[in-house]
Amino acid sequence: MNRITPPDRSDGLKPIAKVVAPSLTFSKHPGLVSRLLDVYPEAKCNTDGRLLHLDEDELIAFMAGYEAALVSLEWITERVLTELPELRLIVKLGVGLDKIDPHALKKQGVRLGWKPGVNATSVAELTICTAIMALRQVLPRNLMMRAGERPMQAMGQLLTGRVFGIHGCGYVGREVVRLLQPFGCEIIANDIEDRSNFYDKYGVKSVSSEELWERSEILSLHLTVTKSTYGLYGAEVLDRLRPDCVLINTARGQILDEDSVKQRLKDGRLGVAAIDAFQREPNEDDEFLNLPNLIATPHIGASSEEARWNMGIAAIEGLTKNFLVEPGVHPFDDR
Repeated sequence: MNRITPPDRSDGLKPIAKVVAPSLTFSKHPGLVSRLLDVYPEAKCNTDGRLLHLDEDELIAFMAGYEAALVSLEWITERVLTELPELRLIVKLGVGLDKIDPHALKKQGVRLGWKPGVNATSVAELTICTAIMALRQVLPRNLMMRAGERPMQAMGQLLTGRVFGIHGCGYVGREVVRLLQPFGCEIIANDIEDRSNFYDKYGVKSVSSEELWERSEILSLHLTVTKSTYGLYGAEVLDRLRPDCVLINTARGQILDEDSVKQRLKDGRLGVAAIDAFQREPNEDDEFLNLPNLIATPHIGASSEEARWNMGIAAIEGLTKNFLVEPGVHPFDDR
């Protein structure tokens, strides 16, 4: 079989030759591995890795001597980059950059391959899925039936016509808006960017964060982790939500104060929470996870066959299409 020659770089830099993929998510997908090996036949993939990710020492040992690394959940710290002087490029499988230190990248002159929005539809569909599950009491009734109980019909609510709030109207938030169109929801949104053209096209009302918190019957979070969003949904903000609110987080766990969410689910100050991204993963708080009004999923927002393929292809493309980062500048905003 003829191998594909890696394309020339548009920036004039020397092409990458030695590629390593510590990401188990990428390495266990035979189609993506085959595509990578077609272009970089000497690439090393993590076929024997742990379920989630290699720790710092294992990562350094696995990546030693390579010029480019394809990562997903691995922490790319200053120590990792310092001890891997041959490394010139980090490529991200997926869109979350919270585990990559931009200051260390800049200090070491390491480039980043990254493409936003490649898993937006997958995450948005999970958002709609959990909203309907919450409104129709799917989870608690399912748990009762699995426990041997025979509950009668339970009255729920339609998604149709509800006030659906979106905090953060980037790629995923906008895809949620698109998917909501047939449901006739009143969609309200808060975002730091001017999305007026998009809002006008899809009938979205731009509101203050205060109005978003007070009016949303379903409130879906699609924020990145910055100085202003870290821990934003703590006690003070949670107490502004409607007591029947369905709070959905498919973004990042660091946005939520999980202890405060847990307490409000237990005492009825919050109707339902659907969380796909936890502060610490895997989450081990069984009391929290077993609450009947918590829909908990293990970070599966991007876990669809279509999204995984798109993410993997974008990652391979990132080996030639990449850039030097600037801390505090998109996609590493400090706002």
